[in-house]
Amino acid sequence: MALNNSILISRTDSLGDVILTLPMLGIIKKQFPKIKVYFLAKNYAKAIIDASENVDEFVSYDELVKLSEKKQIEFFIDLRLDAIIHVFPNKLVARIAKKAGVQVRIGTSHRLFHWTTCNAFVKLGRKNSNLHEAQLNLELLNPLDININYPLEDLYKFYGFTKIKPLPDEFNNLLSKSKKNIILHPKSKGSAREWGLDNFQRLINILPKNEYKIFITGTQGEGNLMTDFLLENKGKITDLTGRISLDELVSFISNSDALIAASTGPLHIAAAVGIKAIGIFAPMRPIHPGRWMPLGKNATYIVKEEYCDDCRKSKVCKCILDITPQQVLEKLK
Repeated sequence: MALNNSILISRTDSLGDVILTLPMLGIIKKQFPKIKVYFLAKNYAKAIIDASENVDEFVSYDELVKLSEKKQIEFFIDLRLDAIIHVFPNKLVARIAKKAGVQVRIGTSHRLFHWTTCNAFVKLGRKNSNLHEAQLNLELLNPLDININYPLEDLYKFYGFTKIKPLPDEFNNLLSKSKKNIILHPKSKGSAREWGLDNFQRLINILPKNEYKIFITGTQGEGNLMTDFLLENKGKITDLTGRISLDELVSFISNSDALIAASTGPLHIAAAVGIKAIGIFAPMRPIHPGRWMPLGKNATYIVKEEYCDDCRKSKVCKCILDITPQQVLEKLK
């Protein structure tokens, strides 16, 4: 199918998921360079989407849901969409797209409501798949006859992160000119199994002070969960929790040398902008690195080799806690 006007990609879930959807847009642009690409997402992801040259316009899901159904349909009609891809299934968006008469409406066949709202289906089961999340997203391009046969290790080339805003002086002045600037992002807002503050503490203790300047990032809420940890390390780290917006965080990461985190949005940002990104993972499905490893020129990860399912019903994951700070330091070097 030829795309003549525009296409909308709908992904209204987490930050990391949004980032791993961006290669799909780069591949669409490669085949249809003149097509207008819209990205429908929640407002908190706007800074990520705006940083990619492959997105022509951000569409706010938060604003869309405030409209009456009539206005929602009119809005979609005005976009002159040739197609919509429901990367993350959303009943409201699927219903609007159908009522607005979008010609091609692509969704996974595994969602029952797609059978009444979509007209192009991809048999896609994410939970038990051996494919990476970015590869699973590409499967949804099949109804458009777009080539998706790219090696996983090449997909980072399609992020299109060329529109990163300049870093404000307030944060740029914090960066060391003589040491490597390393970001530790200990928390995950519940999206991943965490390595634990004790391990991050031990890592801080063994990082050579003459080689690294250490920053801690996170939301204000995450900072509140790390109060004692942050106070204990006051002279060793620079605390940025709750101080930095998402677009500033993207800029700050891009100006740093390395980031260490569990499977979180900042890890994928670091991978996308090309700095050293070290992910710390548990081996259980569906949160294992085969599905969620960071994709980037300098991205890597650590996981215990053996398969483990013992921690599935527990919030504490011994498999990830047993990864040593020394292992992380070796990856960093």
